[in-house]
Amino acid sequence: MTHPVTPELRSRLPEVGTTIFTVMSALAAQHQAVNLGQGFPDFACDPTLVEEVTRAMQAGHNQYPPMAGIPALRQTISEKISTLHGKTYSPADEITITAGATQAILTIILAIVHPGDEVIVLEPCYDSYVPNIALAGGVVVRVPLQPGSFRPDFEKIKAALTSKTRAIVINTPHNPSATVWSQADMLALQALLAPTNVLVISDEVYEHMVFDGAQHESVARFPGLAARAFIVSSFGKTYHVTGWKVGYVAAPAGLMAEFRKVHQFNVFTVNTPVQFALNAYMADPEPYLGLAAFYQRKRDLFLSGLEKTKFKVLNSQGTYFQCVDISEVSDLAEADFCKWLTAEVGVAAIPLSAFYGNGFDQRVVRFCFAKKDETLLAALSRLQTL
Repeated sequence: MTHPVTPELRSRLPEVGTTIFTVMSALAAQHQAVNLGQGFPDFACDPTLVEEVTRAMQAGHNQYPPMAGIPALRQTISEKISTLHGKTYSPADEITITAGATQAILTIILAIVHPGDEVIVLEPCYDSYVPNIALAGGVVVRVPLQPGSFRPDFEKIKAALTSKTRAIVINTPHNPSATVWSQADMLALQALLAPTNVLVISDEVYEHMVFDGAQHESVARFPGLAARAFIVSSFGKTYHVTGWKVGYVAAPAGLMAEFRKVHQFNVFTVNTPVQFALNAYMADPEPYLGLAAFYQRKRDLFLSGLEKTKFKVLNSQGTYFQCVDISEVSDLAEADFCKWLTAEVGVAAIPLSAFYGNGFDQRVVRFCFAKKDETLLAALSRLQTL
């Protein structure tokens, strides 16, 4: 008897393997290291938010909601954006609730990118952008942010624009570098794109984590950008519930109509009781308005400990990440250093080279400080032995 043979498959993503986040988290678990690699909190969310989910479930909100999300939550998001950024999006046809930001970004790209279309990504960039473009049959055009400062280089962006450019993906506050785009940056991008039909995918999941008195410059604040942009945000990042996988997209009605065509067939709709809970919880703006101060205190605690090490600290302007230059600590390449640090020192970090297509190594690694104070202090005590 012959055994059945599984047909060979030609991969849609032949260059994709296990992500660095999965590798480092597994290594951290193996060595019982303090995991400052993957970007998620190790503390609980507000119990009130959990109670709101329970309340919604007990009230019977357990069946499909409308495809675009419950109207009340879309209305609340619209009011929030209007209050913070002075731009009003129609809850009916310009806001859609998504299964997290990653699904949102994939859906945008599948909706707008045709085979052969070019999409500009600014490296280092979050690791889902490039595979998403590949799945849509698009052509990835990599433009580096300025090494060291991680500021956008508008001359390089301008040089990358062609008649085939369909979109540019921007991310502020920026993962992994923790830099924040300024008003001048946004105005420069607006002027650059004005004579083109290029769309903007604006990943703003860390929108409420901007430090030192600065404000988040959403593309919603700039009419020339807002008219061509999809804005992506994440309740998981804002409310410490990354495992809930709920976010949203805001975009002009014409763009959103195309987004929803794809959304309805790749996820259809999103967890009903969580939507009701989020809407009830958002009645109080303090949890998101106070998030910058919450994380700035953790950043400063972590920074004060890093000052007692040989790491050269880079400026963390936003997000919950802190990058450091390892040049004075080790001669190892970034990825090798992170593996050594996890196994021998007991602290996990992520190499910035993992966020570049060519593995560009500039001797910089990223720590996540979205952790309990005792977690950060435990990590610092180990790092200070270097």
